[in-house]
Amino acid sequence: MTEAPSDYNAGVDPERALKFAIQHIKGDRAQIVEGVIEPVSPTWDHEATAETIRDQIRARARELDCVTGSGNLDLPGSSNWYIPDIAVVPAAAAKGAGALLPADTLLVVEVTSESNADTDRVVKRKRYAEYGAPLYLLVDRQERSVTLYSEPGELGYTRAEGPHPYGTTLHIPEPFGLDLDTSGL
Repeated sequence: MTEAPSDYNAGVDPERALKFAIQHIKGDRAQIVEGVIEPVSPTWDHEATAETIRDQIRARARELDCVTGSGNLDLPGSSNWYIPDIAVVPAAAAKGAGALLPADTLLVVEVTSESNADTDRVVKRKRYAEYGAPLYLLVDRQERSVTLYSEPGELGYTRAEGPHPYGTTLHIPEPFGLDLDTSGL
């Protein structure tokens, strides 16, 4: 058997290679959570919950010259590449961007599924804070609750509003300044 040249792996950045590969998977979308590739295939119930949130924030996002979507978020220096259920980002940042940083967002929303609830509750909450996402809204379908995290830092969010049961009106602070009706979740 022939051995690979000694410089065969020289200059290969495993993080960059993994993130490149994840962007070129044919068919289903996938994300990387702590180095594990996870397919992103939400159920219709999951999508209906996200749509209820999106419908309530869309008008304000437009006023702020932002777009709402579920585009890629890169967490450089880690083996993480997330596809949030909803991210609100400035329209100018979204144009031509393959991936943004959590710090580029104004709001990130994750809606739990039975298969990944702990990822959204623990791992993503910590990572979004570490990478500067100013607001993180966790919609926990299993617990039927909503929690808004703010004031990010390296060790996590320093402020949590909730968990509140579905049906609660949750205030989303500036730049949104709107009340989110969770009764339809």
